[in-house]
Parts: sequence; structure tokens; C-alpha cells
Amino acid sequence: MIKEQRKKKKTFVKIIKILFTIIFILAIAFLIAIKVFTVEKVEVEGNVLYDEETIKNAVLYDDYSWNSLYVFVKYKFIKTKEIPFIDTMAISLKNPHTLHIKVYEKGRLGYVYVPDMGINAYFDKDGLVVETSEEKINDVPMINGIDCKTVELYEKLPIDDDNLRDILTLTQSLKRNKMVPESITYGVKNEPVVSYGNVMVVIGDTTALTQKIARLEAIMPSIEGQNGTLHLEDWSEESTNIVFDRK
Repeated sequence: MIKEQRKKKKTFVKIIKILFTIIFILAIAFLIAIKVFTVEKVEVEGNVLYDEETIKNAVLYDDYSWNSLYVFVKYKFIKTKEIPFIDTMAISLKNPHTLHIKVYEKGRLGYVYVPDMGINAYFDKDGLVVETSEEKINDVPMINGIDCKTVELYEKLPIDDDNLRDILTLTQSLKRNKMVPESITYGVKNEPVVSYGNVMVVIGDTTALTQKIARLEAIMPSIEGQNGTLHLEDWSEESTNIVFDRK
């Protein structure tokens, strides 16, 4: 009986010691988390549309955001605040005092204005509507001459497949060659006219589009800032004459 009581007492003492050890370790870890993991520097990468302060404010907005470990763990389980034209933001911890925010903006090739909804619908390389907004974003061309009465987020633009394919081919070619225009207008023949300030470029059909864009890239520096129309619609490998009508 006495042996059993002593055995129980020793077991109880062991449990108490283990509990105190665990509590002590947790207390030390808590103190380290509070004293060591403090936000002193925030690095932002990949942002184009928004400045660093806007991104920081979207991530570090609650009362505990001074703690870098808290912020890092928090965004392992929940998403950051939604910001127009931002797809996701990845939060990493470079060291106890430095947070790194990687911004992934939504890819935008162009946008169409939807008058019945009073919004601009921005689309990506697949023709999917990635954002709707009243804002106009620089370096994203407006597509005119396209009849679009309604759109749905993350759905394809509700236009003819052939027309959409032509739009995507043209906008991707222009972006790839760093020749993004202010606007692209499709007329009666559904042939695009590209606008760079006072310079209008008549593309014609999409035959030999790659070569036409290459010629446009070569010619543009010599006519930039002028007023007139550059005709590429009749260009071909056989007929290489290109006319610029000055106004």
C-alpha cells in the first residue's frame, strides 16, 4: 500500500515536472516570438499598378501586424485583402525582422467598355474577364468596335470566337514586341486600327501579322509624336511599300 502511494506520488511529481518544463519552454518561445520577431523592414516585389505603401497597408492592417511571425503564420491560413487587379500576394519571412511580399498581378491584355453595366472589362491572354472596374489602367489598350452588352468574371468575353481569336493574337503580338497602343478599333470589315497618340496604324487583316508588327516596331521611332496614318494593310512579302499619310 505504501509502495503504491509512493509510486503514485513519484508519477505525479514527474507529471508536474513535465508540465512545468512544457510551460517554461512555451513561455520562452512566447517571449522570443514577442521580442525577436518584430517587423522592421518590408520588401515588396512584383507591384506595378500599386505603390509599396498600398500593398503594405493591405497586408499589415490589424493590431498584431507588428509581429513578423504572426503575419507569416496568419497568411498561411487566410488570404490577404482583395485588391483590384491583384491575383495573389505571397508572404514570406526572410529573417525575424524582414517580411517579403511577392505580388502577382492579374494579366491584362486589354479591356472593353460595357455600356449597359458602366464598367471596363479587362481580359487576359485566354480572353477570360479577370477584372471589372470603372478605372482605366495605363498601358492596357481599350478595344473599340466590339459589341459587348454584359460580362461575367472569369468567363470568356461573350463575342464571336473568330473575333476573339483575332483580338488575342493582335494584343499578344503587340505586347510581346513592347508596342502596346492606347486603343485598338475594329471597323466595318473587322480589321483593326491601332492608335498611338496622333499616329493611327491600319493593320488590315491578320495575314503576316508577325511581320507587320516587326515593321511597325522598326518604323515607329521615326514617326512618333507626328500626326498621321501609317498603312500596313497592303504590306506583304511581295509588296513591301508602306505609306505614312501626314496630316
